[in-house]
Amino acid sequence: MRKDRVITDGAANLISRVEELAYELTIGEVMSRNVKTIAPGTKMGDVMETFRHARISGAPVVSNGDLIGIVSLEDLIRALRESNIQAPVGEYMTRQVMTVKAASPLIEALKVFDQRHIGRLPVVDENNKLAGIITKGDITSGVMRSLQYDYQEEEVRKYRARHLFEDIISDRTSLTLRYKVKHGEFALGGNASSHIKKALLRLGASPQIARRCGIAIYEAEMNLIIHATRGGNIRIEIEPNQILMETLDDGPGIADIALAMTPGYSTAPDSIRELGFGAGMGLKNIHRCVDDMYLDSTPGRGTRLEMRINMQSQEQLGDTTHKS
Repeated sequence: MRKDRVITDGAANLISRVEELAYELTIGEVMSRNVKTIAPGTKMGDVMETFRHARISGAPVVSNGDLIGIVSLEDLIRALRESNIQAPVGEYMTRQVMTVKAASPLIEALKVFDQRHIGRLPVVDENNKLAGIITKGDITSGVMRSLQYDYQEEEVRKYRARHLFEDIISDRTSLTLRYKVKHGEFALGGNASSHIKKALLRLGASPQIARRCGIAIYEAEMNLIIHATRGGNIRIEIEPNQILMETLDDGPGIADIALAMTPGYSTAPDSIRELGFGAGMGLKNIHRCVDDMYLDSTPGRGTRLEMRINMQSQEQLGDTTHKS
């Protein structure tokens, strides 16, 4: 499959760095920790006062330390319309609460916001206890703070590995990186993509190339964790003028590749979706970040995903003239 658009340097500087941060930052790094919680027996009239004083539009409902629901401004308006302001929160709160994990990458919260059209998400820790709450405003503030610290120039200064491709003379020089990804290990999700991105920067790749590669590998890595019943392998072959990426697994395979490419389509079970993963945007995000993408899958036998990013002459590894 040939993609229609290559992300330009200008687009990377204006947009992709923000996208990159969504994969680098964890939800726990940007969420609000000082959470105002509500007891299920609290009257809706008291909730209105809490919202007004705390200047919030929603809050988790907690009983004996357990998250049992969430009450929002919309619920309060409904109680007012029904002249039932003295009713307990338990009558109006939403009981089926979507949560996200504090250790998950920020991109997973963004996917939920985009698909569910909700204003806030309770954040739970590894023991499924309430750890905080995240809103779109929290995300904006967290990203803006992180944009003040651009570690990339310092990263490149620390390492001189970029000379690898300059100093070795051969007809074809390549560096191969391999990673094993285990099924269900969400706590390690994003490790391979982070290591690969850092390696590219140390080899002298432009931030644009590192960002595109990092996002593509993250999404492919998460697909292995979610869907490949025995995990899978990631192989990266880095050459001066291109980056070849491949993931391989012997999992259940994909019955309809065209349907799998549809934004929002996912075969992830509810148990995975409840963890904040499986939003069905992975393949689409990969497609927009690479120059070429080939997906081969046989139901019951596994899946092979091949991706390629081409580097223009000014971006080729070993060339130290490009700008960050």
